[in-house]
Amino acid sequence: MPNTILLPLLASGDFVSGQDLADALGVSRTAVWKQLKKLTELGLQIESVKGKGYRIPGGIDLLAEAAVRDSMSQASLGLLRHLDLQDRIGSTNARAMEQIGQGDATGYVCTAEQQSAGRGRRGREWVSPYARNRYVSAVWEYSGGAAVREGMSLAVGVIVARALGRCGVPPVQLKWPNDVLADGAKLGGILLEMTGDATGVCQVVVGIGLNVDMPRECGADIDQSWTDVARCCNGVRPSRSALLGALLDELLPLLASFERTGFAPWQEEWQSLDAFAGQTVVLHSGDQQMAGIARGVDGRGALQLETAAGGVQSVFGGEISMRAFS
Repeated sequence: MPNTILLPLLASGDFVSGQDLADALGVSRTAVWKQLKKLTELGLQIESVKGKGYRIPGGIDLLAEAAVRDSMSQASLGLLRHLDLQDRIGSTNARAMEQIGQGDATGYVCTAEQQSAGRGRRGREWVSPYARNRYVSAVWEYSGGAAVREGMSLAVGVIVARALGRCGVPPVQLKWPNDVLADGAKLGGILLEMTGDATGVCQVVVGIGLNVDMPRECGADIDQSWTDVARCCNGVRPSRSALLGALLDELLPLLASFERTGFAPWQEEWQSLDAFAGQTVVLHSGDQQMAGIARGVDGRGALQLETAAGGVQSVFGGEISMRAFS
């Protein structure tokens, strides 16, 4: 019995009797109990009260494809070749890479209720409680090789901020080169991967992860300050489907035009959202460190770092992390 059959019956958070579940699913009460037990293995809390039945306290916000599409314009829908809604997979980025291997994948989008092997930059694990966050990966093909990625993660950060604003989330900030912040805490991140010819035809996978409604206990092992959309919105948050629709509505047109425009049209808006503008920062790359004052980014997305010598050095993204100087 797939999760997608049983979970919608409990999504409201109201009690449903075991017999009603059995009747709706056409199975025995014993089979229902076994499947409910499997749901707890996903990290879901199932409450059982004699005489009332079963419920998921507070309910659960499951993805709905129709609601995603309803949040998108016709122009963006025309760029969406395939929306692949998964229940539980290893990684949406990995799934997108597999799709590329099967042929033309431009316009392919993968999202999931849960990832078992999600990751961020520098191989860090992305915490993934079931149906609590937002993970999405989109594929686009380009002809100009690796150079097309210059500034792309920054431009994607801008559209994430736009999509959140459309959904009623208070203004967020961006941290070079890949993070979305709210009140200084990490709200989301962006991961770009490429395959193909580094100087010719290539495919780029854009992965976006957002914390939407993550229980505090799930983030206990995260090694930095974090927050989620629910906390930003004081508990009154948009649905995960509406949020995904807004993200895709902004993301797909960007991907379709980026090889032609590059990052330059996004530079000013990114700088208006820069969380570290004018601050002294330290860049870490392996065992090397470099300090300076963050002076925004140039038209290619390179960080402009004012050094102690008084000059400004352009630093491109990659396996680099940035922290405020303390």
